[in-house]
Amino acid sequence: MHVAIIMDGNGRWAAARGWPRVVGHRAGAEAVRRVIEAAPGLGIEVLTLYAFSSDNWRRPPQEVQTLFRLFEEHLRRHAPGCAESGVRINIIGRRDRLSLSLVEAIEQAERCTEHASKLLVRIAVDYSARDLIMQATEQFCRRDSRSRSAFIQALGEAQHSVLPAADVDLLIRTGGEQRLSDFLLWECAYAELLFLDKMWPDFDGKDLALAVEEFHRRERRFGAVPVANAKPA
Repeated sequence: MHVAIIMDGNGRWAAARGWPRVVGHRAGAEAVRRVIEAAPGLGIEVLTLYAFSSDNWRRPPQEVQTLFRLFEEHLRRHAPGCAESGVRINIIGRRDRLSLSLVEAIEQAERCTEHASKLLVRIAVDYSARDLIMQATEQFCRRDSRSRSAFIQALGEAQHSVLPAADVDLLIRTGGEQRLSDFLLWECAYAELLFLDKMWPDFDGKDLALAVEEFHRRERRFGAVPVANAKPA
């Protein structure tokens, strides 16, 4: 099962408490840890987390720098533990606009965890689905094959993903907003969508379990007619 999460609400969570936004981002990082710990027991094999969109560069420079510093800190600190727990780390999105130090931390974390197989955690950083689809299209047009599988492979390569562009089963967005925000547009073609009012720092393993339960209650037809309602020709 592939679950993707738009981790929204860190800043608003902090502001509601009269705290600086960075406090919300630190609390959000703890929520990431809780969700990663809970995911394998819920049948989740791939977990893709939206950490920083390409549009987030519009935020105040100090906040952006703090976010990246926090991200690098957690990568360096937790990658060895992830490897021991069977969690593989993969950062998807652009890397050319990140600092050399952060890119080094990303590559080190990916190497450290590359043999882990219990759970693949993909973290989207400087990510824009539309930009990556355009980039993949350019690569695709230079290839001999014109199949859908060839495009999926090209999209995965454009993202720096260790997997081809994998279909999302369940997309969760916290924080009360109800939009995709340029996240995994190709992969979410048939994803079940779940929008929650709860802010990301308050999200935990129980919330993830409830979301998975909701997913299993839904009927997924992928454009077909339900078997029970199908009429003989």
